[in-house]
Amino acid sequence: MLTEKIAAMLNDQMAKEAFASNSYLSMASWCDGQGLRGCAEFFYAQSNEEREHMLKLVKYINESGSHAHISSIKEPLCKYESIKEVFELSLEQEKDVSQSINKLVELALGDKDYATNNFLQWFVAEQHEEEQLFRSILDIIRLAGFEGKNLLIIDNEVAKIRSRTE
Repeated sequence: MLTEKIAAMLNDQMAKEAFASNSYLSMASWCDGQGLRGCAEFFYAQSNEEREHMLKLVKYINESGSHAHISSIKEPLCKYESIKEVFELSLEQEKDVSQSINKLVELALGDKDYATNNFLQWFVAEQHEEEQLFRSILDIIRLAGFEGKNLLIIDNEVAKIRSRTE
């Protein structure tokens, strides 16, 4: 059985994952509108992945004798200045999720909840990968530039990255 504090933080984490899913869906829609099909498909996939993370949390909370509370989430941005901004916001979002996961791990260890700590290790590794992924895309944007024909280079490179992560 989860402590009330751990259950509450897991429920908060679930909401963060739901927001990330919606945020990436919004980014995918924006990319589609800009003709950035590779980036759009990348963000559609990211949205699905974040929803899967949310479902992992729902199932873990419920299987651990608590109850997952599905809460409302704030509306994500829907307009962006550039593809660079989209990926910068994505990296910041992933860093925020990483910090939240780390706080959960710290609480689980402090409470000697080793089952929850073990469960969270998958998220720790996943967040490390996600942050690295977005940093690498931002490196491409920095090297290529993000205006004019360079957008095609970025879009193609992001499409290649997406195909490698499937």
